[in-house]
Order: sequence, then structure tokens, then C-alpha cells
Amino acid sequence: MARAYCGLDFGTSNSTAGIAAADGIRLVPLEGDVPTLPSAIFFDFADGGVLYGRAAVDAYVERGDGRLLRSVKSVLATDLIEQDTALKDRRIAFQDVIALLLGHVKAQAERSAGHPVEAVVHGRPVHFVDGDPAADARAQAALEVIARRVGFSEVSFQFEPIAAALHYEAQVEREEIALIADIGGGTSDVSVVRIGPDRAVRAERAGDVLGNDGIRIGGTDFDRQLSLEAIMPLLGYGSAMVRPGLAAPRGYFQDLATWSKINFLYVPRVLAEIRQVRREAKQPELFDRLLTVLEHNLGHALAMRAEGGKIMLSDWPSGEIDLDIVEPGLAAPVDRALMARAIAEPVDRITSLVRGCLGQAGVPPERVAAVFLTGGSTLLPAVRRAIVGIVPEARVVEGDKFGAVGLGLTLEARRRYG
Repeated sequence: MARAYCGLDFGTSNSTAGIAAADGIRLVPLEGDVPTLPSAIFFDFADGGVLYGRAAVDAYVERGDGRLLRSVKSVLATDLIEQDTALKDRRIAFQDVIALLLGHVKAQAERSAGHPVEAVVHGRPVHFVDGDPAADARAQAALEVIARRVGFSEVSFQFEPIAAALHYEAQVEREEIALIADIGGGTSDVSVVRIGPDRAVRAERAGDVLGNDGIRIGGTDFDRQLSLEAIMPLLGYGSAMVRPGLAAPRGYFQDLATWSKINFLYVPRVLAEIRQVRREAKQPELFDRLLTVLEHNLGHALAMRAEGGKIMLSDWPSGEIDLDIVEPGLAAPVDRALMARAIAEPVDRITSLVRGCLGQAGVPPERVAAVFLTGGSTLLPAVRRAIVGIVPEARVVEGDKFGAVGLGLTLEARRRYG
């Protein structure tokens, strides 16, 4: 029996959902008229309200009296999924945070469809957890439990790069081998897939997936590396102490550049430790800036400035990251060479991932007809060069950077439930 269905791409940075329409499938608007919803949630301490997406980020920046959580998908791969976090005078489980986000997306999909949605094909990375199949299985199981909690009676999964391949396949006119690179907010996933019009109608496609692999590297890692390279030195990162040969402790800065760890710095103990470091620093004025960030809970706003700098360098060769929230007139100059240097290690890992997936598939680079790029991080020049350079003879196909996976999941949902 046919069931009302959707495809749901719950992403580290952004989420989308797709449903059936009279003329095929489409992504639904999740915030205003926009089909992408930043995977962010804001708990307003003033009125007890909950906001999602851009509205959540804006409320945090404008008011600040609350708790902003972003990139919560990443906790599925950690022990945090069984824990809770503080909200002013109460605590909330991370599973409940994810349930609120997914429930909001489901409600928006149902509002757009005009009826309840019972079945879902959830996207998932190739590996929630690198090198640990048991932990990977636990992460998917936790996501399935949450999906059922928010009202889905039928829940199944598809790998995100395979979903992107299904979306791309609808555009091709003849059979070919394609390399699908989905470099998202939290993971990098790659597939080598045989696609074509005749294969698209087959119910069983396992034999067409020639290679499939992924790693936990994505846009939030690039944000972190850019922050450490360009922003954190202005707050004391890497600076010298009065005692010869001694540098400032690195842990505070590494946590401040990591979304999931920022809140752990907003405690009296950490402030006291940093004040002590300031007294022993050669450049105490740098640590005055760090104390300003922590005393005024500016860590998440700083992380958003780093993300904005990354996005700017996708379009422009150079610019500045405005840090006037820390100190009037303060800015971090950045350019693409600095960005490439900052993310060299994770980009090398993505390069190894692509080469390994081709090896797994038994496909030499010259046999790849097309490389399909999706995920916001493929906009970064250093990332694009690394992937495309491995298959130089393949044509480059630009996918919907934020919607290809959601549309592919919806195609798969139609096949399974329609």
C-alpha cells in the first residue's frame, strides 16, 4: 500500500526534506520560502521559546540570552547522544534536542504536503564513526529511534552520496561511471556508481554501487582550522609566555574553535585559569581579548565569523574577518593561500578518501566519465582542486550544493513507499 512519504537530509550544517508533487518530487520550504534549514536550535531563556534555523542564529546574535546549539548531528557519533546539556534552570537530553529539530522539519513537510507524512528515507553518512562498525550501528539506531518518536511509522536509510547519485542520474542520457563527492558540514562521503536511464528503473541497484566510503571531515572542521589559523592568534593562541621557551596553553583555543566545546569554557574555573595565564604572558593584551570573548559569551558568534570567512573565500581571493564584537577595529586578514594552508591536512585526507574509493571500485581515474560535486564544502577552491585533480578527464557536474541529497532521498522514498 502506498504511504505518504518524504526524503529527509538531516545535515550537520543544513537540513532539507522532499515530498511527492503532481509533477514529480520537490523540496519543501523549511524556513520562509527557503528549502534549506540551518541545523540550529535556540532556547530563549527570556520567554522559554524555541527557534530554529536562521531565526535561531539571529536570535542568539541579537539577544544572546539563551542557548544556541548547532551541528547536533555530530553527537550521534559520540557518547553525548546518551547525555544531556544545561538550559538555564533545567537540562535537556541531546536526543530531545535532535527530536525537536526533526519534529520541526516533519511538521514543515506535512504543512507543505497538506497531509501527515508517515514514511521517511533518512540520509546517513557512509560512516557516522570512522573505523568502528558497532558505534556506527548505534548512531543509526539512535537516529531511527528519534525518527519514530517524532511520528514516522516507517523509517529506512540511504547513504548520502548514493542519494546524490540518484538525483544526478535523472539528468544523464546514457550509461556512465560517475564519482559522487558529497562534502558536507560534518562528513565527506564518496561513491563510485554506475548510472544510466535503463538502470534508473531497476528496483535493485546494489550491483551498481562500485565503491562507497567516507570520513568524518567536513565544513565545521574547515571552520575550526581557519579559526585557529587566522582568529585565535589575535586572542593569544601560539603566543609566548614570559618564561623562556614556554607557549600559551593551546587547549582553550582549540575548544573555542570547536562548536560542541564552546559552552564548556563559560565557567568560573576556566576564567580564573586564563587570568592566571594572562599574568604570565608576554602579550597580556591578547588574553584581555580572550577574556572579553568568554566573559560575554561570544564564542559562538566568533565561530560564525569564522564560517563567514570560509564562505567569503569561496567567492573572493582575499578579505577580512570582522572581529569588532571583540574589540573595535579588530579584524583578521585572510586569503585563499592562508585557507589552503589551514585546511591542508583534512584536504589530504579527502584526497586519500577519493583515491581509496576508486581503488575499492577497481575503477582507474580515466574510466570516470563525470565527477558530481555536492555539499557546501565543494565550493572551497582547495577542496575542489583536490577532488577534480584525481579525475582530470572527467567532466565536472555541479549539483545542487544543499539540495541534491534531499532530492535523491525523496526519489528513493518514492521507490520504497510510493
